[in-house]
Amino acid sequence: MKRISKAVLTSILLVSFDAYSSEIWRGLIVKPENRCSPYDKSQQYNYSQRVEDHIVSSMRGLIYGPYTGSYFESDRYTDIEHIVSTSEAHDSGMCSQSSERRIQFASDLLNLTLASPTVNRCGDNGKCGKDAGEWLPQKNRCWFANRVVEVKLKYALSVDRREVETLDSVLRNCTSTEMIVHEPAEESIKTTRNVSKSAPLLMYDEDNNGRITCKEAIRNGIAPVRRSHPAYSYMNDRDGDGVVCE
Repeated sequence: MKRISKAVLTSILLVSFDAYSSEIWRGLIVKPENRCSPYDKSQQYNYSQRVEDHIVSSMRGLIYGPYTGSYFESDRYTDIEHIVSTSEAHDSGMCSQSSERRIQFASDLLNLTLASPTVNRCGDNGKCGKDAGEWLPQKNRCWFANRVVEVKLKYALSVDRREVETLDSVLRNCTSTEMIVHEPAEESIKTTRNVSKSAPLLMYDEDNNGRITCKEAIRNGIAPVRRSHPAYSYMNDRDGDGVVCE
């Protein structure tokens, strides 16, 4: 009978102990976030803008932001929003998964919705890559919390302690996790109509589509655009580093 060395036995015991000592919450491993490889959203989590049409179709043609219960006249005024952000997913286990799996994650309708730029991007109240322990929507919290769990289960992603505490506090009080489509308020629709009248858009949005591109920023001499600049909220900071058009 072949004998197992002490070093090998110790290794087996440590692996077994680690496997059984990991805390599990709703099927998810609870552990701190860890960036095991560099993150580049534009290269690793690329997706087609056509998914926006699929999002609208999935909501019966409504251009609706479930985080705030807002309706929009056009998807020109919305961003494609990842419920579990790509940067947070990367730090929760996606960093060790294949490039094909990352592309699948980035385009998965289970993890996509619409949000206004001020909600989706970095700012005083913006989501901006935050996890559920750091940010919750104003409305549809039960739907949001449940969807975070569903997405993380599908892609074998972990949750950290703060996420668990926040998600659990939401879900334990939910009688339903379905998205609530609130009745449209006139002031909500007026808000989307007035987006193009804001000062940064009047100054830099040359094609009047409610967003500012790098080409427009360069032509107007404001690039690179940092988070402190008023135009930043209307631009797409793909890597979330607080600077656009470097």
